[in-house]
Amino acid sequence: MRDDGGMDLIVPAGPGLPGGLVVPGAMLVERFSRASGPGGQGVNTTDSRVELELVIASLDALVTEAQFRRLASALTASFPSGIMVVTAQEHRAQRRNRVAARERMAVLLRSALAPPPPARGKTKPTRGSQLRRLDAKRRRSETKIGRSRPRPDTT
Repeated sequence: MRDDGGMDLIVPAGPGLPGGLVVPGAMLVERFSRASGPGGQGVNTTDSRVELELVIASLDALVTEAQFRRLASALTASFPSGIMVVTAQEHRAQRRNRVAARERMAVLLRSALAPPPPARGKTKPTRGSQLRRLDAKRRRSETKIGRSRPRPDTT
């Protein structure tokens, strides 16, 4: 069974996406099938597993160019075909699996749209840490010298 459309996907606001994002339900494709695993008699009769698909290129109109580049580069490794597919089958009810799949897709989109963290600034080791490092090297050297064979006297 297929469902084109339905509920919109709402991605909450956050870093890189200050106003949030609403993906229209018409861009999403939902498929339902029988879930595997336990579930009693209903597992063989109800289509409770949900597959939610979204074509990544279709988001181009909803986000800025910089956001789309970030999104595409973050998602192409996981979804090389360009189609984002999220499945949910942990609940027995189809409605709960639909909500779970949408939440997962929103989290993936949210993390893909987030800008990279700022680069770590270079810091100089403190004078104390430099002295401790050199002292530890000196002690280690003395320990190793103490383990070696004594040299014969050349007098």
